[in-house]
This record gives sequence, C-alpha cells and structure tokens, in this order.
Amino acid sequence: MEDAEKLVLSAKFPPQGHRGFGSPFPQERFHPDLGSTDYLQQANESLLTIVQIETKAALENVDGIAAVPGIDVLFVGPFDLGNNIGRPIINGVMHDDLHAAIAQVLSAANKAGKKAGIFCTSGEQSNGYAKDGFHMISVATDTLILQASVMEALSTAKGLGPAQKLTEPYGK
Repeated sequence: MEDAEKLVLSAKFPPQGHRGFGSPFPQERFHPDLGSTDYLQQANESLLTIVQIETKAALENVDGIAAVPGIDVLFVGPFDLGNNIGRPIINGVMHDDLHAAIAQVLSAANKAGKKAGIFCTSGEQSNGYAKDGFHMISVATDTLILQASVMEALSTAKGLGPAQKLTEPYGK
C-alpha cells in the first residue's frame, strides 16, 4: 500500500503530489490553448494512474491498494501474477488459484469504485474477461499479431491454408 501511495505522489502535480512540471510538452501537445497555470490546475484530474497487481504481496494487499486515493486502475498481468503466487501458466493453462486471484483483483477494484484491467493473449480470452466485468483489456501484443500475420501469409504463399494459431487462449 505504501508503494501505491508513493506512486500517486509521483504521478500527480502539487498539491496532490510532488511531480515536477518537467517540460511544456504535455501541455503543448494535448492542451495548446491552456497556459501553464491553467494546465496544472486541471492536469491531475486528467492523469490516469494505473498499478499492476503482479506479486503475491500486491494480491494480499489489493483491497488496501485499491482504496488509495488517486489510484484509478488495478491492472493484472496474469503471467507474472501466476508466477509470483506459485501458479504459473503452463502450456496455456491457468490454475484455479490464478483464476481466483484475478477475480479477487476485479472485486477489489469494483468495491473501491476503481477500474480493473487485464492483459490477454487472444480476442476470445478478452471477450471472456469483458463479460466478467473488466474495464480495460489488452487484447493482443504487436509482436504476436505481427508474427501471426507473417505466418499466415507464409502458409498461404506455400499453399498450405490457414496457419496454426500461434497463441491459444489460456484457460478462459
């Protein structure tokens, strides 16, 4: 919880935090019509602060982390969380304990009035987590999509038909 509080202080401008102004680039790019003072007065409300719940300690303290003012999203990285709770994803299969841990993060976010996010490896899996109530979902990674596209093109070029899926949904 202490780390989450420090994160908020680092992400927010005074008086809510101690983030430095740094440069005019954010204000110039996103709000060219605002002066520096106006930008700083509204910037904290525009910033999205996301914490990743990927360790056993974070999971054990997830309700407290979710309750920290200024935290907007609890984001689950299933691979790291699974490894850290002793339930790694093996051959694309998620252990029931990992499913329960993910549900615990979603519940904590909802109870605190925050949003919940999760990393997924397929559209099917993403759809399942959307139905579960997750608000922010990473549907795929650029490297996997590019790899799958190249494999599909090569398979078609060789006259072999659709390429075998490179990533299977893990446990959803």
